[in-house]
Amino acid sequence: MHARERIYEVAVRSARPLLRLAAPFSPKLGRGLAGRRGAVAGLEAWAAEHRDPARPLIWVHAPSVGEGLMAQAIVAALRERRRDVQIVFTYFSPSAERMAARVGADVAGYLPWDVRPDVDRALEALRPAVVTFVRTEIWPVLGQAAVERGVRLALVNAVLAEGSSRLRAGSRYLLAPAYARLDAVGAVSRGDAARFPRLGVAADRVHLTGDARFDQVWARIERLRAAEARNGHPLLHRLADESVCTIVAGSTWPADEARLVPAFARARGQAPYRMIAAPHEPDEDHLRGLERTLTQAGLSHARLAEVEGGDGPLPEVVVVDRVGVLADLYAIADVAYVGGGFHRYGLHSVVEPAALGVPVLYGPRHGNAQEAGALAWAGGGSVVRGEVELAEKLTVLARDPEIRGAAGRAALSFVEENLGGAARNAELIEGLLAGRTVAAG
Repeated sequence: MHARERIYEVAVRSARPLLRLAAPFSPKLGRGLAGRRGAVAGLEAWAAEHRDPARPLIWVHAPSVGEGLMAQAIVAALRERRRDVQIVFTYFSPSAERMAARVGADVAGYLPWDVRPDVDRALEALRPAVVTFVRTEIWPVLGQAAVERGVRLALVNAVLAEGSSRLRAGSRYLLAPAYARLDAVGAVSRGDAARFPRLGVAADRVHLTGDARFDQVWARIERLRAAEARNGHPLLHRLADESVCTIVAGSTWPADEARLVPAFARARGQAPYRMIAAPHEPDEDHLRGLERTLTQAGLSHARLAEVEGGDGPLPEVVVVDRVGVLADLYAIADVAYVGGGFHRYGLHSVVEPAALGVPVLYGPRHGNAQEAGALAWAGGGSVVRGEVELAEKLTVLARDPEIRGAAGRAALSFVEENLGGAARNAELIEGLLAGRTVAAG
């Protein structure tokens, strides 16, 4: 291990007691620490009972929910190509707990601490042939210990923006040895692919594979349509109303709502509109804050739990008070607003509404989501820089079905043209599994 990586491992070891002290003040941090305490033991217990040495094992790691959904699509493509493999899925963030079982792995759980005793135990139990990191996050100690055992390393569905902190001098110094160990990188775009050699990845190990997120969203929409054809969808039937233009505002933050609510109120004075607002974090404080903003704007509103079981008139705004339904709600949208573009952490995914043929509006902070810029270029999305511009866009889209329809068709075409990333990423991993070196491209 390089001396600079020893500095990293010492920092990880030193951070653990400090994190335990902070855990009582952060439920999410507490959940993560609790999960990691049993991470190695959980993997060892599964391996003792289920690990088949005659079958190759792929260890797939994703940091959080978004990356986990990308992993889901790649795992499904891997299963189609290699039915003999066993797959382990790990994650870092507690937010991924609720979707981990859907990834399609043989076992799922928290990533162990990236310190040598923990990763050695996990690798000894699992005996993987390939360790695959998804999107951005690689773990130096795990990578080093894996390489010592002859395990191949991949980073798939990978992005590296020009402004990424990983390209800063300090990060490059600490992480360059870890990136240099990667046997393959599957990059989302040509721009991403061109930047990875600056982190120490050999240029001939970088491949253009595309974004598996498009395939994951497409598969989910197909399941939704199949389920609706079989059983109907009472919630969507309750909220659908062809007499108005429906905007579904998803993953919003207070900074979005401060602009969206007055813009919607202004547009509603010009055209028949209803809004379904789904905050990114629908905790009680956020919901009450949004409801105060709606009341101050003179808009009638009710929570989803209050309206979904009834049959009376819907309010002007339905406030979604739980997680897990936003992706379905986009199916009844005439217009979508995706939150995060006025928030410091950046834009959430625009792919879900686009895949349903819905024109998408979003704020200016979308550098973290390069597909948003591409969607706007394709004509399926629009950047709005403030309340006035947002109100104008909403009014135009409600008044002119032809403009709305053309933007929706452009959004759908954009998604269709980007399908196939899951299969290409799976092919890259399979090549490592088979001991092949895939030519860069």
